Amino acid sequence: MKERKERENGRAQVREKGHAKDRIQEREIGHAKDRTKEREIAHTGKKKKSACPYSSKCGGCTMIDLPMEQQLLKKKTWVEECIGAFGPVEPVIRMKNPYRYRNKVTSIFGLDRKGHPVCGVYRARSREIVPVKDCLIENKRADEIVQDIYGLLASFKLRVYDPVTGLGVVKAVQIRSAHVTGELLVTIVTAGPVFPSRNNFTKALLKLHPEITSVVQNIKDNDSSMILGTREKVLYGKGYITDELCGKKFRISSRSFYQVNSVQTEKLYNIAIDAAGLTGKERILDAYCGIGTIGICAADRAKEVLSVELNPDAAQDADANARLNELSNVTVYAEDAGRFMQEMAEQKAPLDVLFMDPPRSGSTEEFLEAALTLWPGKIVYISCNPETLGRDLEILTKGGYRMKKAVPVDMFPFVEDVETIVLLERMR
Repeated sequence: MKERKERENGRAQVREKGHAKDRIQEREIGHAKDRTKEREIAHTGKKKKSACPYSSKCGGCTMIDLPMEQQLLKKKTWVEECIGAFGPVEPVIRMKNPYRYRNKVTSIFGLDRKGHPVCGVYRARSREIVPVKDCLIENKRADEIVQDIYGLLASFKLRVYDPVTGLGVVKAVQIRSAHVTGELLVTIVTAGPVFPSRNNFTKALLKLHPEITSVVQNIKDNDSSMILGTREKVLYGKGYITDELCGKKFRISSRSFYQVNSVQTEKLYNIAIDAAGLTGKERILDAYCGIGTIGICAADRAKEVLSVELNPDAAQDADANARLNELSNVTVYAEDAGRFMQEMAEQKAPLDVLFMDPPRSGSTEEFLEAALTLWPGKIVYISCNPETLGRDLEILTKGGYRMKKAVPVDMFPFVEDVETIVLLERMR
């Protein structure tokens, strides 16, 4: 899948968790008052008990003990610092209940420093596993299933994988939960195709959790930083789950990119689509479309949707999702979006609205140049990184667009990341 990683950030498994010891990490936001508040929290004489027993070791939720209003202020300030020069930034769209929002839970299985089997998350910037049994931002049922899988290993004489010796079977477990349908997909990551007693293990798991919809064995026979491998075997069910978003159905497999916060994603997409001001007559392009979520959610309000995705597996999922929703006005292309737009420009093909939702690293110069050549009336940019958003807006505004609207959405409560929707309109 495209490298968004994990924009599903809420508790990023592999990337930046920061060492959250006895302090709340301080970002230089340029406001002395805010920095003073942070220092007061960080350096009070008495150490306050954290809301999360793992926060000092995990480092994922760096703002878990910061009041929500201050979290939102920090995020808005960060966005303003990065893109405020292009226009005003609206208040951050908050989450009413900011707990248990992650619909994807990944637990690493391995050995601790003493050689004992554990499951949990990587400590920041290391391969040491922090045992986490119950995370405040993860789906509760998913956490329970992970712990029961861990508990079943001993009775089936299954060993966790040891990267030093290359011995062991289980590397990780990933649980995906559908917010609307309630379906559950369990993916057990193994070091190779051999999974002793896999059928009996699956039966034992289903006995404990009959609510599970599907179980998949994912085979990862290398030690790369990626959690999942490319080969899979369905052990139970269809091998995927179906969820609903903005009234549309989406098929989600273990490797599909799907936003981890379903509640806030509906808000994010509705704001983005409303910003485009669609009347039903527009031809729109959904670039970096992944499994097609934005274009499909907007399809009922547009004349034609072109969805473009470089990853062939994701493009195949997007096409399947368009057919699942019986949308005849959505066409999916497995191509590079920049080249696709350049070809459209050469053909003088019309385009009214460009939706772009690039990875954390932002868009490329080639893509932005193609967008300026194609010259759509509006660009709706959805970003998970204010810094690369600001860099890309510099190019687009110099090219003849102006920022009309900027709305941050708190997709990841208690974590420093924030999504931002920006509406750009052509000036001439």
